[in-house]
Amino acid sequence: MLRWIIFITFYSVITFYGFQALKTLIKHNWIYYVFFGVALLIIGNFLYQFLGPSEGRVLTPAKSYAFGFIISFVMFNLVIVPILLGEDILRLILGLYDRLVTSNEPFYLPSRRKFVSQIAIGLAAIPFGALLYGMYRGKYRFRVLKYTLTFDDLPAGFDGYKITQISDIHSGSFDNQEKIAYGVNLINNQESDVILFTGDMVNNKYSEMLPWKSLFGNLKAKDGIYSILGNHDYGDYVNWNSKEEREANLNSLKKLQKDMGYDLLLNESRYLERNGDRIALVGVENWGVGGFKKAGDLKQATAQINKDDFKILMSHDPSHWEHQVIDDDYHYHLTLSGHTHGMQFGIEIPGWIKWSPIKWRYKYWAGIYKEKGQYINVNRGFGYLGYPGRVGIWPEITVIELKKGSKPA
Repeated sequence: MLRWIIFITFYSVITFYGFQALKTLIKHNWIYYVFFGVALLIIGNFLYQFLGPSEGRVLTPAKSYAFGFIISFVMFNLVIVPILLGEDILRLILGLYDRLVTSNEPFYLPSRRKFVSQIAIGLAAIPFGALLYGMYRGKYRFRVLKYTLTFDDLPAGFDGYKITQISDIHSGSFDNQEKIAYGVNLINNQESDVILFTGDMVNNKYSEMLPWKSLFGNLKAKDGIYSILGNHDYGDYVNWNSKEEREANLNSLKKLQKDMGYDLLLNESRYLERNGDRIALVGVENWGVGGFKKAGDLKQATAQINKDDFKILMSHDPSHWEHQVIDDDYHYHLTLSGHTHGMQFGIEIPGWIKWSPIKWRYKYWAGIYKEKGQYINVNRGFGYLGYPGRVGIWPEITVIELKKGSKPA
């Protein structure tokens, strides 16, 4: 309860500063009523969604939007606070100076300067507008990222082999059938040899995927569709009535993927064959640091393949690559992960900058990395979770072409 009191106090203080900037610029009372009405509506809905009956850490679309709107409003006011607070300190200094040095008049604070409030609101409008855009359009701004990776020991039959990777569908967050259909068609339009899905099909329950089953069941690739589980797929964030109920949910999700035509790898491997050659596809269950489930077992997953095989590993959490895969006795030529979402917020200008706050949590958080002769691609995710949008880090479909040769293509 104390943390909620602290949060409400914090929210009230920064909202007051936002109002002060607005009051300096606009002299219409109805604007003030609207501002405070919106502030109360946002905080009221947020408290209702997060303090009401709950099944655990389950983020429904309603909760996500409550979170999104309060983050947007808080960011708007938070940008204003240091600017107006700095002005308040300066006003206090000038008022004290005038009272003690230049005048015998009673102490008073100089009026706020209009241009300072204009600057504050102008700057605050940037993250506010970006966060609203992210909820309205950014979350469905799908993009296809294409990479060519060259390997000396790639079997000749797989020269030019195309892989489409998708990750982090999070179907429990979706709210637009048309946009999701566009994204699924975009995947099929890549006409890759194989589609690999690297986990988090749902937020918490298998039933979240049912409205989208037919859409994602229409994915097609010459060599099939393979999948693994992500941390959210296990249902660990729900307050189930029993262990059996949780296990039944997981079994239903596994069956659902099978019904959709996905070959779910649970610490298992498969061989992909092409022109008389073959490569090993390895899929592990979730393994992550920082309190995440560690069900992934590389030894079990590779029990049926040879150490010298060319190997592609699917592992949901990139921390697995960092902590176990890179230094494993087996050489994993390419690892495909997801999980981070790129935090759904950041700045990316190809060739110039790639930044997100998630970099402080994950060393490998988006895109292609190479260490010790091994590659990993961390997919930014197809869907979204928590904040119901994306800003700067757009939903991703990855296409990787494998090439044989000693020099990069």
